[in-house]
Amino acid sequence: MKVVICGAGQVGFGIAERLAGEQNDVSIIDTSPRRIQMVTEQLDVRGVVGQGSHPDVLARAGIEQADMLIAVTLHDEVNMVACQVGHALFNVPTKLARIRAQTYLAPEWRDLFSRDQLPIDVIISPEVEVGEMVLRRLSLPGASDTVSFSDGAVVIVGVSCTEDCPVVDTPLKQLTELFPDIQATIVAVSRGGRSFVPRSNDQLLTGDLVYFVAQADHVQRTLSLFGHDEVPAQRIVIAGGGNIGYYVANELEKRNAAARVKLIESSRERSQAIAEELRRTVVLNGDALERAILDEAGVGEADTMIALTNDDRINILSCLLSKQVGAKRILALLNEQGYATFARGLGIDAHVNPRQITVSKVLQHVRRGRIRGVHALLDGSGEMIEAEALETSPLVGKPLRDLGLLDGLRIGAVVRNGQVLLPRGDFVVRAHDRVVLFALADRIKRVEQLFRVALEFF
Repeated sequence: MKVVICGAGQVGFGIAERLAGEQNDVSIIDTSPRRIQMVTEQLDVRGVVGQGSHPDVLARAGIEQADMLIAVTLHDEVNMVACQVGHALFNVPTKLARIRAQTYLAPEWRDLFSRDQLPIDVIISPEVEVGEMVLRRLSLPGASDTVSFSDGAVVIVGVSCTEDCPVVDTPLKQLTELFPDIQATIVAVSRGGRSFVPRSNDQLLTGDLVYFVAQADHVQRTLSLFGHDEVPAQRIVIAGGGNIGYYVANELEKRNAAARVKLIESSRERSQAIAEELRRTVVLNGDALERAILDEAGVGEADTMIALTNDDRINILSCLLSKQVGAKRILALLNEQGYATFARGLGIDAHVNPRQITVSKVLQHVRRGRIRGVHALLDGSGEMIEAEALETSPLVGKPLRDLGLLDGLRIGAVVRNGQVLLPRGDFVVRAHDRVVLFALADRIKRVEQLFRVALEFF
């Protein structure tokens, strides 16, 4: 696949890294010569210096042969114009754009992105995506990671095995026998920096990061098996009143009448602006690294402290200071991929990575075959994928235990006519089933093949 990416920032670099690593033909455009030099030195991609919305720059990047244009610069207007130019002058089949300003996405202006106006096929709104991820973490405080598929019917949850975890040292096949009424399947384990798909005889160890797939109404019970009985947070402190912090506070006011939310914002002007918009949230103007402002916000009595500023270091330090003051749980927004492991080692309970979320959203539309949803896990070493099985798929019509195609893959759930089913060895996938599975990174191409039509597959 030939892909042109506009924007070589963290998100653009992350997308280029994944696509180039999968042997796609990638060109990346940025106005910064330094960024282009850095990207081309580290990745097997073609770099072009210039404005991504300019036709001549797009032409130098090879847009005439492109299957997809991905516009993720820092400026919404550049992203929109790049897609318009890609459509009008070069007839690019698929165009994705990152749109951050929520006014563009308001329901009353929905016709703006129609094919007759601004022909953008996929709009990515990172603030909304990240905000929803934070809200899911708040609703499942025992989880270190969560993502939902099949319109929320299936939930994927990451959970840490602590020393008091009841299921440690128990073979996985015994868990099914001991808890037959729990509708959940363990699909991936990260241990000592290595990710793998567990087998039925494998045991979980203290320190493991485990991912399971469950029917939505069985998630809390499954978390209890891992020793996580935490109740959803009601006393919440948010550090950072930017787009994401404001979105989370605003949605909490709408969805959780019992929540008591306080928000810390360093900019006086921004503090005043969001205080006028929010009804029940207490907005404090101050520095989230100052003990006095944390005390004023009541961090010592908070169920959860969420750090959502634009600075990873402030997010990490304010979380650690809040934990020291008495916050029961801390969650940090981390843009730098390398900070994730570092943060876990410091005791940060959970983190959200905007780049990973945005890259996952893009991959959903890059993947070949009948792929309906994608979410990257474990720092990109694997993916959760939702795909539709066609009549010609090799998965259809045979018991799973008889298929020799699932090495490095693990099917977690199948959605059939709206019903969530957990497959065992004798389970038979039918045509049009929605299959939710985990795949290690080097098995992604196999997943694409399994869900292609026959002509492509053979």
